[in-house]
Amino acid sequence: MENQHSSPELFLFLASTVHDMKNSISVVSGTLESLLAAEQAKPAPQADPAYLQMAQMLYQTKRLNDNLIQLLALYKEVGKPGYPFDVQPQLVSQVIDQVVDQEKILLASKGIRLETACPAELIWTLDEDLVIGVLAHAINNAIRYTKDTIRLSVQEHDNMLELRVDDNGDGYSQALLDAGGAAMDGMAAGVNFSTNSTGLGLYFSSEVAKMHKHRGRSGSIALENGGALGGGCFILRLP
Repeated sequence: MENQHSSPELFLFLASTVHDMKNSISVVSGTLESLLAAEQAKPAPQADPAYLQMAQMLYQTKRLNDNLIQLLALYKEVGKPGYPFDVQPQLVSQVIDQVVDQEKILLASKGIRLETACPAELIWTLDEDLVIGVLAHAINNAIRYTKDTIRLSVQEHDNMLELRVDDNGDGYSQALLDAGGAAMDGMAAGVNFSTNSTGLGLYFSSEVAKMHKHRGRSGSIALENGGALGGGCFILRLP
């Protein structure tokens, strides 16, 4: 019997369905951001249980939207011929500003401070949309671990652009640290039912990093504990 589960028509249908879901989630996320922004203008919004519920709803919709975007990108085979990989010289501080703008309402709704540090005139060649997606996902993930502060920092080190997302939580588990290494080896870590993690974000981030190549060097990601705030740290390195 012919195996229908691997047919191109099925994959196309699934990709179209995911795209429709992503669009719907984006509408919900935008509505929640507007409602939360209006509430943040009022005195002591975090004393309102409804505000806190909306903040949690926004966090979950952003997580879901991240996953759907990553699934779409991987379906289109990130890094393969034909994928719209657009590498251009970018003022890195402007890339960081876009990430902050995307995340500021969610972070404010949860009472989390976002610190940034980036050289003002640093220019690097990268795919802006993909890098913003990786950093936004890293921040959304750090929300799960931080106590009250996340730091997004940039530096040039050993002829590589190093972008770090630190939190001041208790650090990553050994299982998550291992998953970061597995992602760089080209393997998804599998589902962790204790944390509800599929490893998709790390795998996607590693693929984006490895797409960036220059003079025989490729990008990479890493997870470690310690860092600038003493908790977990996600690192994206680009040549």
